[in-house]
Amino acid sequence: MAGQLRHNGDLVTVEGHRMHIFRTGKEDGQKLLFLSGSGTVAPSLDFKILYQKLEAEFRILVIEKFGYGYSDLYDSRTDIDSQVSYYRQALESMGEQGPYVLLPHSLSGLEAIRWSQKFPEEIKAIAGLDMAVPAQYISWGQEGVDKKIDQMHKLQKLHRKGLLFWYPLNKRGLDKEEIVQQKLLWKRNGMNDCYISEARTLLDNAKLVDGAGTVDCPVLMFVSDGKQVSANWIQFQNDFAEHNNAKIIQLNCGHYVHYYESDRISKEITRFLTEDFPADSICNSVEG
Repeated sequence: MAGQLRHNGDLVTVEGHRMHIFRTGKEDGQKLLFLSGSGTVAPSLDFKILYQKLEAEFRILVIEKFGYGYSDLYDSRTDIDSQVSYYRQALESMGEQGPYVLLPHSLSGLEAIRWSQKFPEEIKAIAGLDMAVPAQYISWGQEGVDKKIDQMHKLQKLHRKGLLFWYPLNKRGLDKEEIVQQKLLWKRNGMNDCYISEARTLLDNAKLVDGAGTVDCPVLMFVSDGKQVSANWIQFQNDFAEHNNAKIIQLNCGHYVHYYESDRISKEITRFLTEDFPADSICNSVEG
């Protein structure tokens, strides 16, 4: 199967293993950097329905963590500072420099917040795609996280037996070859150990981000109806927005908001980045 995989971007070496980054769009445009949520097997394809509506005006980058997309199935460190470090190393090795506009989906909301806390000069803004916030995961407690990990182990066993028939695979905007690639990546990546390793460090990561200060750059949050995620999802989103001076756009759709509302999201992002704040604006927060 591996021989049939044909990556659509560039492979760079981080920690002695290959990490994949997809790039497209306007060469001199503002850089939109997409970060995927837990378990998204093919981020560079998953986000296409949205970034294809932005690439005429912006520079698009999709970075795939270890265990995701065409990156190696390498069980790397999953503490949040290591994750951010891997991203920065991969981008630097390709000659990419900030400032970036981060577009995190779900779990990677923690990574985006942490990046802005540690390296505010590198982040121009955050546009969250139903991004997770620390308080949501902290509310689970260790018992709740352990239950999630147990569920992931059970799903992993089903996948290895070929019995896991449901999964959020989006075909919108994909051509026939991309759909084939997506299925191959699902077979290779689905419920792999990298996802479980992320879950094991989830609570510690959320607590670290929560205690490290606010985000002091423009933040736009697209929020789902909450039905496919955790209890009180919308309330935690609203609380985070209130404390971080973020703007919320409430959507009436599922967790993978870019599947359902890509037209609206692309228009709102364009408006946000061209009208709502100065072109040279970046984060100026400090950790603490």
